[in-house]
Amino acid sequence: MNQEKIGKFIAFCRKEKKLTQAELAEQLGVTDRSISNWENGKNMPDLSLFKPLCEILHITINELLSGEKINKDKYQEKLEENIINTIYYSNRKLEQKNRLIGLLILIFGVLINLFGLMAFNPDSHACSFSVVIGIMFGTIGFYKLIKSKSYFNNLICLILFSVGYIGAILFFDYIGVACNKRPPIFSTTITTIDDTIYYDTLFYDVVRCNKNEKNETFKIIKNQKHDDKIVLNICNK
Repeated sequence: MNQEKIGKFIAFCRKEKKLTQAELAEQLGVTDRSISNWENGKNMPDLSLFKPLCEILHITINELLSGEKINKDKYQEKLEENIINTIYYSNRKLEQKNRLIGLLILIFGVLINLFGLMAFNPDSHACSFSVVIGIMFGTIGFYKLIKSKSYFNNLICLILFSVGYIGAILFFDYIGVACNKRPPIFSTTITTIDDTIYYDTLFYDVVRCNKNEKNETFKIIKNQKHDDKIVLNICNK
């Protein structure tokens, strides 16, 4: 479907009927800008406008989609070609719409993650919940963004994205502990010993010494078997 050719044909027929863009726009209930975009080949009229547009310009839908007047002997051939092109055009528009929705959902998920990390205390359930919800929205958005006909390709891309997304959040969580001196968001167990808290995460452990005191510190250590004496010794070093 040649949008530029169709646009020039719309402009030719409009001028042939001695109509301005404003007059045609008023009859169709659209803006002057819409008519201008059609005639410049930037986009196509909505499918619902095909019939009224053709009635105003005294052309057939087949001629509109062909971008030219059609002889009777070629009418059927052009009709079949235009039906195929219209189906392809509609499917492409639907794919573009789904990808846009997917992108918006993905961005929304990322924003939820950022909001949860910045607005809530890492120790709170609200922070963990917002991160999980953000990952869910981000994954759904990415799936709609890359969705193809191949189920296998979709699955592989979705798994790689999920692993990368979760990995990025875990990395930023680690940076937050190391640089911003805050508790880790994702910890499997939390043990409190007096004013010391031991956070056991999947890849590393964190010892929080002198909780809520001026000399409060966070020490990152390798995963090891939990022992109260070892934890207290780490804080006393």
